[in-house]
Amino acid sequence: MAPAARKKVLHKVADRIEAEALELAVLGVRDNGTELNMALKAEPGSAAGTFRYYAEALDKVYGEIAPTAPDVLGLVHREPVGVVGAIVPWNFPLMIGAWKLAPALAAGNSVVLKPAETASLSLLRLAEICMECGLPDGVLNVVTGQGSVAGEALALSHDVDVLVFTGSGATGRRLLQYSAASNLKRVYLELGGKSPNVVFADAPDLAQAAKVSAMGIFRNSGQVCVAGSRLLVERSIHDDFVSMLADEAKKLRVGDPLDLSSQVGAINSETQLMGNLGFVEDAIKEGNTIALGGSRILESTGGYYMEPTIITDVAPGHRVAREEVFGPVLAVTAFDSDEDALRIANSTDYGLAAGVWTSNLSRAHRMVAGIRAGVVHVNTYGGSDNTVPLGGVKQSGNGHDKSMHAFDKYFDLKTAWMQL
Repeated sequence: MAPAARKKVLHKVADRIEAEALELAVLGVRDNGTELNMALKAEPGSAAGTFRYYAEALDKVYGEIAPTAPDVLGLVHREPVGVVGAIVPWNFPLMIGAWKLAPALAAGNSVVLKPAETASLSLLRLAEICMECGLPDGVLNVVTGQGSVAGEALALSHDVDVLVFTGSGATGRRLLQYSAASNLKRVYLELGGKSPNVVFADAPDLAQAAKVSAMGIFRNSGQVCVAGSRLLVERSIHDDFVSMLADEAKKLRVGDPLDLSSQVGAINSETQLMGNLGFVEDAIKEGNTIALGGSRILESTGGYYMEPTIITDVAPGHRVAREEVFGPVLAVTAFDSDEDALRIANSTDYGLAAGVWTSNLSRAHRMVAGIRAGVVHVNTYGGSDNTVPLGGVKQSGNGHDKSMHAFDKYFDLKTAWMQL
């Protein structure tokens, strides 16, 4: 299709996502347990915006003319890579699916999308919507199944030119091995995080910092890749700030994700819940203090719910400070100086996101420069949009979703060198 035709299709898809927002959100909630109020914004709301962004962007991407000798014409063409394999997780399938699908389709590729085993309903409906809006048959294919079967087949396929993935580091490593064992397809990975949220005593509003930090870890029961799961607090305000944050966490209503009064929904699965509780048990063994929560709740319903949990006295080497929980578990560590804060912030294998709370502009810039992360929030946490990239460093992955930089994954560059 010509770019103008692709634009029309993607705009229609965005319109349909908006028209079916409640249905799509409920489909996702029934799969993954995200609280509906958050799901409406984060899933169909975000996905519609993503399709619109890349619909508008696709005909603003040009080739290049190289500066050459007068008798030579050097052209740089941007061509679709071909077939994109996309594997997405269960926590925000529609949002993250759109981050992969929209730029890949806008660039003119075909996509084979593999949802998580526990969250495929909204993406299956999205595939139907795309067909109904004029996307040609076969351009978007959704293949459900176990990662060890469908995901492995996709990653080993010689017909897949680029593989994009959001999920765990263990799976990311396997996908790189599968690439090496097949056609050396490019693999772009958005993996886990152990993101530090650093609060200095001179934060402009400690009460607001506590409120935002609580939601930065406890929304969606902590099942967010950029969750601020490590709280680093300047020692002079440590006890007071932890108390403020605990008060905010106690206000959160954990319950049925389809109940509009619920502010925190369910854990995705029993396996995930048991893993979360295992981190709490290990923290106790390592001498940490459970300042709030730490237990399963609403067991009589048969559902998977967990109390917002705050663990203090955590050293950088402790398990709950090193490994991604992907649950409503916050590890709190005190620090004494800017240098101490940077050392602790950078003490994990991950580098996805971070937060800094300070009124000192010079300190803010130093922390942004010094923290090794793809995104650093200052006096806020979360909330960025499609105008800026999302990606990690270290073992949080490579490549970027969102923004114009996402196109880099879905185009090949071809040089034409012409003697005139």
